[in-house]
Formats: sequence, structure tokens, C-alpha cells
Amino acid sequence: MVQVIWIVAAVLATFTIGYVGYSRYLAQFLELDEGNETPAHKYEDGQEYIPAKKPVLLGHHFSSIAGGAPIVGPITAGAIWGWVPAMLWIAIGNPLMGSVHDFVSLSGSLRHEGKSIGYIIGEYVGEGGKDMLLWFAFLTIILVVAVFALVVAIVFNFYPEAASASFVYIVLALLFGVYLYQFDLPFIPGTVAFVAAVFAGVWVGIQYPVALFQPTADRAADIGALVLLGGQGSWVPGASTLGANTAAWIPVVMIYAGIASALPVWVLLQPRDYLSSFLLYAGVGGTLLAVIVGTLFGTASQPLVIADSISAFNGFWGVESAGLYPLFPLLFITIACGTISGFHSLVSSGTTAKQLNKETDARLIGYGGMLGEGLLASVALITLGVAGFNATGGGIGNALPNFATGGGIILTSFGLPQSFGAPFMALVLVSFLLTSTDTAVRLGRYMMEEIVGLEAGTTATGFEKVGQGFRSTLGSLGRGRYTNPIVQTVPAYLMVVSGQWVVLWGLFGGANQLLAALALLTATVWLANWDDNKQLYSTGVPMAIMVTITVLGLGYLALYSNLYQNIILGGASGAGLASAVVQMALALVLIGLALALVKKGYDNISTVRDAGGSTAAKPSDD
Repeated sequence: MVQVIWIVAAVLATFTIGYVGYSRYLAQFLELDEGNETPAHKYEDGQEYIPAKKPVLLGHHFSSIAGGAPIVGPITAGAIWGWVPAMLWIAIGNPLMGSVHDFVSLSGSLRHEGKSIGYIIGEYVGEGGKDMLLWFAFLTIILVVAVFALVVAIVFNFYPEAASASFVYIVLALLFGVYLYQFDLPFIPGTVAFVAAVFAGVWVGIQYPVALFQPTADRAADIGALVLLGGQGSWVPGASTLGANTAAWIPVVMIYAGIASALPVWVLLQPRDYLSSFLLYAGVGGTLLAVIVGTLFGTASQPLVIADSISAFNGFWGVESAGLYPLFPLLFITIACGTISGFHSLVSSGTTAKQLNKETDARLIGYGGMLGEGLLASVALITLGVAGFNATGGGIGNALPNFATGGGIILTSFGLPQSFGAPFMALVLVSFLLTSTDTAVRLGRYMMEEIVGLEAGTTATGFEKVGQGFRSTLGSLGRGRYTNPIVQTVPAYLMVVSGQWVVLWGLFGGANQLLAALALLTATVWLANWDDNKQLYSTGVPMAIMVTITVLGLGYLALYSNLYQNIILGGASGAGLASAVVQMALALVLIGLALALVKKGYDNISTVRDAGGSTAAKPSDD
């Protein structure tokens, strides 16, 4: 039997080499200078552009990019194809592709007034290219909101303790924001007090678990959760496929995300993400250390080895209980954020670049932050290995709570009871999912603001031109701080209630990875225009690999999974059929936008290089 410590060793080895060697080279290559004025200082407005203390910004960035995807993706991929393919893609792909993507996206945004990757590519290939990329990003964000809200609901159903603990955690974040930014009280004592209160919130969750309807998980009878709504809940959309409790939590999460996205960053985003980072550090660092301690001293409640139900390799098509899916290209888009994620380019160039205090901080926050996400993905794979996967227990969504179950087992290495460790790991998962969900909605608004051309540092409420004609009303609602969340969450909700977990996750992963390819394309175009002597391999090679993988993956999901299986063969009906049509159309639109952008980018690079750099822009040009 294979000890899970070998997964830890493999990942730590490649990540250390990447940070010590490759990231240092990239920092010199990008000519980062701490003397340059960052957008956070240049456009400081108290709303979006706010210089943040380095640990606070690292906490925000780490929490926002980590989210739940690096947990969900490796668990899903490990259960379907086996732990070895998942481990290899994380250990090798992250330092060579994902960390490069995040670092260069953040650095490029710093040199372009904190603007998004859409704005950057528009500078070099024209407004049409900018709008195409921004629309691509906006559509991808809708998928992010859909799948993250679904996963939060799944975890709340299995672990009602995490629901009540999450409420405590959000209230504490709001109070911490007031503590820091309104009363300007001491930073370190406040950190100690509020972080301790967050961990105490786990105990509150264990004592007072909350559910909307009766939870459907096997452990529900032993929890004694406070059920807020009576009846069976059969009237809730999606209850027939997801269960009433899971389906009811989805709109609650989306409403929370919409409200949180409209608040100034100091009210909730910065303090919550900073507090979240301690959950992440404790969850990731504590689990990794517990694996080492439990392996060396045998203190865990059971041997820390990979369960027999998780094979090293399940074959090219995976396991039948999860649905047969080809390893290539679906493994890569399933693991998604644990290795590389386009969503990170939106965070890096959307919120992080607007808060970075010094350019040189980008190495730790950009490259190092993504390595941290890879560690989280490795922890997720380890927890699946320890907990195992009940192949007869239904859909792949049932494997997701194994992060909490397996993590609880591993943390017994420190003498913690599993009854505390498992809900704590569930809160770790949920806190980052909530963070990513409302950050995604905020970024969606940023995308729309750039599409309509709002100036940096300004926002709209969404009601300015309501009633002045259909087009003006629609445009006003689309870009508004208070109305844009509705534009995102309504289609997200329509897709998620179908209950087609694996297909929806694959579509999200494919769109997300394809966005990463376009972010790398943007970086390559920027570098080519900056200096015709700049090497383009660090960004160009990963870009070409990801374009190939993701176009094939989205094509498979659109034409085979949705068009052939769900529509032609009648595999879906009702809400499921409507969801299949939306997913198929969305996948094809994303492929078309991506290929058109790749062509524009290639033409620009060819023109610049053929001209011998005569049209190249200086690195500080906007």
C-alpha cells in the first residue's frame, strides 16, 4: 500500500525548484522594480485602489485564487482516473505553467494601470480583441459562480456545521474590517483576536449545525442540525436531482455573493480574505505536517495510506460509476485550478494589481501564491486517498465531502478528534468557495465596466439610465455595482439546477483553462511589443499546450456530452435539457472567441517581430 507522504514529497520537490530558481529568473526577466509607483498608490480611491499590507494582500490573493476549485478538481480527477495522473499534472504543470501564468498576469497589469488582461490585449490588437477577451472572461465567470455555488451547497448538505461556522466567519470579517479601517486599531493584536475567534467559530458550528431542509447525507441522523424550513422541499428547483437542502442553499450562496461583491473592498473582501488565509495556512500546512507526523510516529487514527478504492491509474476512460470520460483532454480541464487557472489572471489583474504596494511583491504573491494553491490541490488528493471513494455511492459529487472526512482522519495525527477535524476542513473548503464566488461576481462587474469604457477608479450604481430606452436600460443594468450581480447569477442558477455535475464542472474547467491560455497569449503579445529581443517561450509554449487541450475538451463536452448524449439521444429532459442547450452553446461560443483571439495575437506578434521591434512599446507605456 502506498503511503500518502510520497505525494507530499514529489510536490514539495518540484515546487521548491520552481520558486527558488524559475521565479527568480522571471522576476529579473520582467524587470520588477520596487521604486516604481504601483496603481494602488497612483489611483488610491478608498474603494478599489487601496495599497494593502503585504500579508493582507497575500491573504486576499491566496484566498481568492485558491477557492474551492483546487480542492474539487483533484478530488474529481483522482476518483475518475486515479491518483498518479492527477499528482503528475499538479507537480509538473503548476511551477512551469500555472505559476508563470499568475506571475506574468499580475506583472503585466501593474505596467498597465492595474487594468485587466482584456485591456492589455486591446492595447496591442485593438478594441475588438479587448471586447472579445472581456466577453470570454465574463461568460467564464458565470460558470465559476454556478459551480462554486453548487459545491458550497453540497458541502453544507454533508456538513451543516460548516454552514453555521461560515455565518460566524462572515460576521467576524465584517467586524475586522471596521476594526482595521474605521477605528484604525492595532493590526497584530487584532489579527490574533479575530483569527482565534474564527477557529472558535468551528466549535460554534459543531454545537449548532444549521440546515435549510433535512440534510440527505448518511451522517445527517447523527448531527441533529437545526432545520430552518419545514416540509420536504420538493418545490425547490433542482430538488429532484440535488436534494432539497442542497438545492435550497444554492440561491442563498448566490445572493450572498451578489451583496458582497457590491461592498467596498475594505468592508468584507480584504478582511475576510485575510482571515481566510489563516484557515488556508492551517488547513494546508497543518494537513501536510500531520501527514509527516502521522507517518513517522504512527499517531493517526488509521494508517495514512491510499485506500484500495483509489487506484494509481483507472485507465484511459476512468471508472464507470463516475461516467466514462477520456483522460485526454478531460483530466487537465478537470483538475483545473490546482495546476493552472484563467480565473487567476482576472484576480491578479482585477483586484490584486489594484492593491499591490510594491512591484517586487509580485513574485511572492503571483508565483508563490499559485504554488500555495498547488499545495492545496495536493492536500485534496491526499484526503481523497485516505478517505477513499465509494464507487457505488452515486455521482462524483459524493466524493467532494471526502476532503473533510480524509482531512479529519489526517489531523488525528495531532490528537485532534475527527469530530472536530472534519468540520474544520469543511469550513476550510467552504470559506474559500465563498471567497472565490463573490470575488468572481466582483470581477464580472469589472469586466463589464471595461467593456463599456468606464474610467479607472469610477463605478456606476446601475440605475443611472434605467427607463431611457431598452438599450440604455440594459447597458446600465449590466455594468452597475448593484445590478450586474443579477446579470451573472440568474444564468448561473439556471445551469446549476440541472444537477449535471460532471459535465458542468468540465465545462467550467475547459472555459477556465482556455481563459488561462488567452491570458498567456496576452502576456506573450505584451512581451513581444515591449522588446523584440524578449524570449517568448516561457509564456508561448504553455499557451499553445493549453489552447490545444482546452479546445479539444470543450469540443468533446459540447458535441458529444451535450449535443449527442443529452439532446440527440434524449439523455436529458426538462431543466436538464435546457441546461444542456445552454452549456453546448456557451462552449461553442467560447471556442470561437478563443480561436479568433489567438489569430489576432499571432498576427500581432508576427508583425512586431518581422518589423524588428520598430513598433514595440516601452514596458512602462500604457
